[in-house]
Amino acid sequence: MSFSTEAKNEMARHESSNHRENIAELSAIVRLSGSINLSGKMEIGLKISTELNSIARKVFKILKNDFNINTTITVNKNQMLKKNNSYILTVSAQMGAAKLLVDLGIIENERSFFTRNDIAMKIVNEPGEANAYLRGAFLGGGSINDPEKNYHMEFVANNEDYANELSQLINSIGFKSKIVARKSNFVVYLKESEQISDLLAIMGATNAMLKLQNTKITKDMRNKVNRIVNCETANLSKTVDAAVRQVESILIVQNTIGISKLPKNLQELALLRLENEDMSLKELGEMLHPPLGKSGVNHRFKKIEEIAEKYRDRISPEDLF
Repeated sequence: MSFSTEAKNEMARHESSNHRENIAELSAIVRLSGSINLSGKMEIGLKISTELNSIARKVFKILKNDFNINTTITVNKNQMLKKNNSYILTVSAQMGAAKLLVDLGIIENERSFFTRNDIAMKIVNEPGEANAYLRGAFLGGGSINDPEKNYHMEFVANNEDYANELSQLINSIGFKSKIVARKSNFVVYLKESEQISDLLAIMGATNAMLKLQNTKITKDMRNKVNRIVNCETANLSKTVDAAVRQVESILIVQNTIGISKLPKNLQELALLRLENEDMSLKELGEMLHPPLGKSGVNHRFKKIEEIAEKYRDRISPEDLF
């Protein structure tokens, strides 16, 4: 089961005894996953389609408990391409589809055949109603990516004006959603993990929110460890390269003028390096008499390398191994 499906199932289990919140939630579900049809007598009917039986059950309960509409659920089995089944709830003209659409703020009156492109203020007048509306919008046309891959939540609408209204509603409670056109649709989306996490909580998906946060913590820790490892590996590589270069310079001196010709302080360091090729500058400095800091050791090696450079052309590469 995908993360998006888990979140939707959790939201679908959220039940409210507040009639106004149920109206707001159903309004958004119908707006994003419903279709209005006209019969030959110009009577309005409504169909609501979803791929999740949990959402179908939720819509069924709201219609029955809040609108006294006893509808039916039809299951369309998709045999092709292993697609999910779809669940269709039908509200006929005789059941009061037109009045329902008016109550949900989707059409102006019972004789109107055109849907509104805005979100009626009477539907989202209170904070709880706005939260319920967003939950319904996600159930009707939303999705969220697996946080293991990337952070992305979206709501797909088929009308630009409505997409702007939905984005404004989301942003009015402190978020920063944006809109992008995708084929014939308009997508309202969020990309920041903190914003997605907060919106999941507002919509009633606490478990999904916690899972996203835990995944983010794990990913951040993993990335931090990788950065540390990469940094340490890079530093180790630099240390090894420096040590190889230092040994090479010492061998040039040894095979030309001899280490004994070096100043005493450089002799001591050169011999220590030949005996301890894998030691760091700090460790070498601690073995000197008197001990010397890392920068002091590095300074002495630079002097050895300068001397070796003068004699490099007098020695063959074979003498360095």
